[in-house]
Amino acid sequence: MSNPAMQLIEIHRDLNADLAGLKFAPPVHTVYNPLEYAFPVFREYLERFATVGIRAMLMGMNPGPWGMAQTGIPFGSVPRVRDWMGLGDLGEGAIGKPGREHPKRPIQGFSCPRVEVSGDRLWGLMEQRYPDPADFFARHMVINYCPLVFMEDSGRNRTPDKLPAAEQAPLTEACDRALARQIEVIRPRLLIGVGKFAEKRLKDVASQNGFDLPVGSILHPSPASPAANRDWAGSATRQLADLGVWG
Repeated sequence: MSNPAMQLIEIHRDLNADLAGLKFAPPVHTVYNPLEYAFPVFREYLERFATVGIRAMLMGMNPGPWGMAQTGIPFGSVPRVRDWMGLGDLGEGAIGKPGREHPKRPIQGFSCPRVEVSGDRLWGLMEQRYPDPADFFARHMVINYCPLVFMEDSGRNRTPDKLPAAEQAPLTEACDRALARQIEVIRPRLLIGVGKFAEKRLKDVASQNGFDLPVGSILHPSPASPAANRDWAGSATRQLADLGVWG
């Protein structure tokens, strides 16, 4: 069997190529792809942690400006990526700059002082349960559906589901294709959307590709969600237990 990390790296390189030619009109002002300028960190994430036949694959929507946009890791709040995953030992040189940088959303890599709340919540829960990240990744994997960050002129984040249909269609086609290939490589026994958007994409891709896999979801940890601000960790833990992931 081929190395799963190498297969996943190839999938994401193909996805980058598919996305490179897409155009996005205002109100989108700037688009980042951290799987280009931070690819060395993401590659190391896959090489260290990608495991075949895991219990559950969790998937988010797209990067946040202070998480994956900075580190290249899904939900990748700097302290969790650097200190728990141990990926900070790659050094600052592993993270470059996008071709066009939004003045209000600079890429500072591991030096970024801001903490991505969603990523800190999600990875913080995993770290609490699995102090050794190897124990977490032996049973789980976390990915993002779309690697692109969309920003308006103000710096405000614009999620993929808010794009016009004509812009969503080629983006969805490319990301669905990459997702199907990742499922084939990782072979999880359960698919979990972090939020309802991710759950729907997982259900659609599973159905379209004949994957006979259960699909569920957990509450998205975004601070924009009032529900997430009321003990997100407790809610997510209960949902993961209900899905049979955690006892």
